[in-house]
Amino acid sequence: MKYCVLIMDGAADRPLPQRGGKTPLELAHTPHLDALAQEGVVGLARTVPPGMEPSSACACMSILGYNPNAYYCGRGAIEARSLGIPLGEAEVVFRCNLVAVRQGKMWSYSSGYISSEEGRELMAALQQSLGSDRIHFYPGVSYRNICVLKGYEDTLQATCTPPHDIPDRPIEGSLPRGPGSELLRDLMSRSVAVLEGHPVNIERRARGDIPATMIWLFWGSGRMPELPPFHSTYGLEAAMTSGVGLLMGLAQLTGMERLHIPGVTDSLDNDYAAQAVGALEAFDGHDLVVIHVEAPDEAAHAGSIDDKVKAIESIDREMVGRLCSWRKDGLSLLVASDHATPIEIRTHAADPVPFLLWGPGFASAGAKGFSEAEAKDSGVFIEEGHTIMSRLTT
Repeated sequence: MKYCVLIMDGAADRPLPQRGGKTPLELAHTPHLDALAQEGVVGLARTVPPGMEPSSACACMSILGYNPNAYYCGRGAIEARSLGIPLGEAEVVFRCNLVAVRQGKMWSYSSGYISSEEGRELMAALQQSLGSDRIHFYPGVSYRNICVLKGYEDTLQATCTPPHDIPDRPIEGSLPRGPGSELLRDLMSRSVAVLEGHPVNIERRARGDIPATMIWLFWGSGRMPELPPFHSTYGLEAAMTSGVGLLMGLAQLTGMERLHIPGVTDSLDNDYAAQAVGALEAFDGHDLVVIHVEAPDEAAHAGSIDDKVKAIESIDREMVGRLCSWRKDGLSLLVASDHATPIEIRTHAADPVPFLLWGPGFASAGAKGFSEAEAKDSGVFIEEGHTIMSRLTT
């Protein structure tokens, strides 16, 4: 028996009045997912425990079978782990986005999806100008980078807002505030002058691309999480493919092999077919493979219904179709959105998310397709989302 977990990041949504009250999952043409839904168990799961932030770190931890209430301690530290950045005594780590602000408003939380190469150059400039033996800037993937502060533990008390929560809105009311926020605001403010005349931004403006105008610090953490190995917990050798450093960090923390498949990205240009083929090849030597696709979430953050629908359809056509035809009698499949990213708010929400369990031992629950409404109507509800992995593998 082989097991596959397909995480459609941010695919869950809310009814869209401008599209007849349908969600992107309902608008999308998904014959493969719908066929599986008719044969398997469709329901809702609470992947974000009450009172916790609806981040992918928390929600994906649930889907992977780890209780966030027991293990979650901040997204920044997990991403630092994925990049091999050590976190020493009295050090704290923050996500450091390269963002674009225009006329005092958040223009782009990703600086127009700046490339990793460009990001590395800008982070090097920030380290040279703002860094010290107590302040270190590390490049990550695209706009997602890391800042480590030594001896500034009070910054963990600051209230920080993710930049994707304030699209096209004034940043002033969302800058770090409260105890410990002074240093964070100072670094963010001083970054403007460092980035303004950098050759990378000069070239981006000349091409008509969005420049990176400042850094944005958030998702602070003061310690590295410790998770028990997946193999020890579930008795299976596992691997993961994702274009997002956070997920690669979770893979590393749980002892899963990290698959590096050409063409896998954190955006809408992801090569869905290559990712599916690479995942199937990983079954040689692994019992379980996790496929994480970021594209639906990125489309929702951008407020694009059409792009979100297109991403879901690509997942169904290029990935689910291949999984279903691979070895039907020897594969069990879990498909789920980690959290909801409703188009109407363009950020994450803690809504219960639809899931699908399919394969030997999973009888039809009567669903006609894979959607939020069908999941709700099934009457199947998992209050503790981290238990869904046990349902798949036992």
